[in-house]
Parts: sequence; C-alpha cells; structure tokens
Amino acid sequence: MHRITQRASKIPSFIVMDVLERAHTLERKGRHIIHLEVGEPDFPTPPCICEAAIEAIRRERTHYTHSLGLIELREAICEHYLEKYGVRINPDQIIVTSGTSPALFILFSTLLEQGDEIILSNPHYPCYPNFASFLDAVPAFVNVYEEDGFQFRPEEIKSRINSRTKAILINSPSNPTGNLLSPERMEKIAGLGPHVISDEIYHGLVYGEKEHSILEFTDNAFVLNGFSKLYAMTGWRIGYIISPLEFVRPMQKIQQNFFISAGSIPQWAAVAALNSAGKDVEQMRSIYDERRIYMIKRLCDMGFGLTVEPKGAFYVLVNAKHISSDSYGLAFEILEKAGVGVTPGIDFGRNAEGYLRFSYANSIDNIRLGLDRIESFLNDW
Repeated sequence: MHRITQRASKIPSFIVMDVLERAHTLERKGRHIIHLEVGEPDFPTPPCICEAAIEAIRRERTHYTHSLGLIELREAICEHYLEKYGVRINPDQIIVTSGTSPALFILFSTLLEQGDEIILSNPHYPCYPNFASFLDAVPAFVNVYEEDGFQFRPEEIKSRINSRTKAILINSPSNPTGNLLSPERMEKIAGLGPHVISDEIYHGLVYGEKEHSILEFTDNAFVLNGFSKLYAMTGWRIGYIISPLEFVRPMQKIQQNFFISAGSIPQWAAVAALNSAGKDVEQMRSIYDERRIYMIKRLCDMGFGLTVEPKGAFYVLVNAKHISSDSYGLAFEILEKAGVGVTPGIDFGRNAEGYLRFSYANSIDNIRLGLDRIESFLNDW
C-alpha cells in the first residue's frame, strides 16, 4: 500500500488558486469571467527585458551560472539598493533564486529548526505559514487590524517573542492589504532582537508614499525580492535573497543541492530590468494608480468597509462582514453567479475572515465590468 507523507497530506491548498481553477473550468464551459482574484500583472514584460533575453540566447548564455547568481546581476542589485535606499550591500550577500518561493524555502530551511517559531502577521500571505509548517517550524501569529491599516504593532510582537522565536517576517507593501508599514514601526521592529525577514517583492508599486527597506534600519535582516510584480515577469521566475554574510554559504549549499542555480536567461533579462526598464515601470505604476483610485471609490460606494486607503502593491482588502461572515462561500458565490473571481479573506488567515481581496492587476475596462457585475449581484442579495 502506498502511503503519502503527513507533510504532503496536511499542507493546505492555496485558496486563490482554487478560485482561479474553478474560474478556468467555467471559462471552458463558455462563461465569461472577470479575474480580480490573482495578483499577476496584465502588462507584457517590457521590450528591453525581452530583447536582453533574446540577445543572451544568441550569445549562447544558456548554461549553468554560479550558484549565487550572475555577478553582473548581483552587482546591479547592489547598485539598485544603494541608489533607492542608500544602503551598501556586497554582491556576496546576494543569492539569486528561481523566484521568491524558492528563496523562502532556502531561507526558512537555514533559519528554522523543528519547533522554532517565526512571527507572522494575521492576515498574511498564505504561503508563509505553509513553508514554516512544512519544515516543522511553528508560525506564531500576531493579529493586525483594519483600523491600523493592518500594520504590525511592535509592542504586540514584543509580547509574542520567546526563547524559540527565530525571526519576524514583514511584508510592505503587503499582500493582501496593499498597505505599507511605517518607517517608525519598521525601526522599532528591527530593534526587537530576532532576525527580521522583509518581503519587498512589491517595492516600486507604491502610490503617494515611499516604501522603506528593512536594511535602512538594521543589518540583522534578510530581504526577499524579485522581478515578478514590478517588471511584469511572473513567468520568468527570478528572485533573490539579501543576507548577512555568515548565512550565505549555508543557503548557497541548499541552492546547489535543490536548485543548482537560477536560470541563465532570466538572470540576463533581470540585469536589463534593473538597468533599462525604468520608464516602462513608471508607466505601469501610473496605470495601476488610476485603477487603484477607481476601484477604491467603487468598492466604498458599494458599501464595503475600507478604513485605511491602500497605497501599495495592487490589492484592496475590504470588509464584507455586513454581507457574510463566510468569505469562502461568498467568493465562490460571486464567481458562480456574477462571473467575477475575487479572493476570500480566509485564505490570508482567520483574522481576515469576513473580508474579500480585490486585485487591480487587470484592465480598467475589466475592473469596471467586474465591479458592475458585483454591484448587480449585491442588489439581488
């Protein structure tokens, strides 16, 4: 009899993918679905990035790279962090990965022993606790609240720290809320003692405010970042870790054994992204902002609760408790009856139950049509 491991059996599904896959099933049956559930840019990858990849293929740069990543890319990342945040990084502190999900696996595998705790906000990106639990570590949740814009309260983190606490994970701008963590709170969190892991994948997608890197406040930190969101490169699978030097060699060995190296062509494309795609990024960011403003107004006009206006990423997390306390059921009812994909709050933790996440990584025409459908759905509720 074949047995499936407990770790494989117990890992929960990624609910937004369940919504997306049901939407695809409906589309195959002829339904027209508006996708406001997935956090994937609808823009094509900028031409300068694609041309750099084609040129790399022409030059036969199609072989394994150094397991830490191309030195040209690591140097470009260092220049980016110096220019944007005023922090100096050594290229030897950077590990280039095949997206930020492998980066999370490598980092958690290096930091967390069985039974160790990592502090996470609730709500949170769904995969964070799943990675920790898969490695037999313990997700330690600290609730964050709508009235605070879902920002961590440093004093509540402090009260949760114990001898097993190995790290605090922050994500600003945040998925699912779209909110930023203030620099004052970041500085306080940096001084609490444990390592800070800062997921900075949505940096650059900020509207009317300024995002901050954790490296502005402490060297006792790890940064996760990549190219998927800002540069519309989700399928290229390219990310990186910035780490204190003493942790690099252990993570490098995990990279060598599990992944060998990130793909060579996406790495050359990423160099071009950092060096040449600034105008393309600014154009995309401006369009996202127009969509953000439109979506927020429509959702508020429909009666959804939104205490603090989100200023980053491409998400709006709204309170829908006046409609239903079962966000999972509500999201699937909206999909089936209105033909619009949205993400139930329960995907992001129990403290997001009763909320819905909307993504504006879709065209303004599709956003308008999707919200029109939801408004009709609510009128018939």
